[in-house]
Amino acid sequence: MKASLKLLLMKTLSLALLITLSCISAFAQDFSDKITLVIHGGAGTITRANMSPEREKAYREAMNNALEKGYDVLKKGGTSVQAVEAAIHVMEDSPLFNAGKGAVFTNEGKNELDAAIMEGKTLKAGAVAGVTTIKNPISAAIAVMDQSVHVMMAGKGAEQFAKEKGLEIVDPSYFYTEARYKALQRAKEEEKTELDHDAKGEKGGKGEKGGKEEREIKKRPKTGFRSAEDLIFMEGRKFGTVGCVALDKYGNLAAGTSTGGMTNKKYGRIGDAPIIGAGTYANNATCAVSATGHGEYFIRSVVAHDISALMEYKGINLVDAANEVVMNKLVERGGEGGVIAVDRNGNIAMPFNSEGMYRGYIKGDGKREILIYKD
Repeated sequence: MKASLKLLLMKTLSLALLITLSCISAFAQDFSDKITLVIHGGAGTITRANMSPEREKAYREAMNNALEKGYDVLKKGGTSVQAVEAAIHVMEDSPLFNAGKGAVFTNEGKNELDAAIMEGKTLKAGAVAGVTTIKNPISAAIAVMDQSVHVMMAGKGAEQFAKEKGLEIVDPSYFYTEARYKALQRAKEEEKTELDHDAKGEKGGKGEKGGKEEREIKKRPKTGFRSAEDLIFMEGRKFGTVGCVALDKYGNLAAGTSTGGMTNKKYGRIGDAPIIGAGTYANNATCAVSATGHGEYFIRSVVAHDISALMEYKGINLVDAANEVVMNKLVERGGEGGVIAVDRNGNIAMPFNSEGMYRGYIKGDGKREILIYKD
């Protein structure tokens, strides 16, 4: 009798285990057809008139490669964080984007990089700011999230931490690109012209000469650049931050952002990219967001979290929430740029209020689209 009861108990437990495993397996598969990855490569004055066919082809190829790398991770069962890292690595390693290899120069002639990551399941996050020797800052941000008790590390401390964790460290010269260096020199020339204009036109420009100088400066293009290719590299009117948001087969969201900041920036300036809630945010209950634009406005408006908050507290859908923040609130406050976002159902949003934004997405069935211009 005891043997029969023991056998019955074992069968019952086995059945319960099978049912539990089946439920877990079924839940894990619920999001397999919804896996989604979205990327951006910067927003600003990006128009067909400023883009050569060769340059556009190069951008599209780089963005498609980033989509492929991230998508491959998701299709093989990788996590959203792993997919975001893979996609951003592609853009960090390309001189086309203002992140990693293509980072712009500060006023001092340095390349200072920022990055952040956040996962929606646990709300864990990591960021690095003002680093100059870490080849792939997004990986350093992930290391901060996963292997430290902190959220953000900056400067030499962040670099030491990355080195201790075995991340690739490079000489600062690795980040040098001729186009970015020339952009710095021209930005300084433009800055000097504006200062000269202030001195001559406003303080001593009451006479005919001063008035003429003022009129001539107003006639000059605001960019101060000589060619369409130069314009592509101009930060301030083109914000070259890169980012990625993803939904994996487990239903988890993640957002990552990486940037080289703004050309000619001074005094250790940090933008919105590494600031959780401003340029980067993820929450499984709402969405994952990565932003690109004039960082100061995104910080003051807490753009990424604001989109999530509208969804959480007001029940607004992803597209409407993103549009409200980027197309209304941000515009009213004078901020330029855009965001990419995805929710737990695989819905995406890519609003921007500038002339253009490098952006693209790929869905679970392999459908993809890469867009650059407003029209």
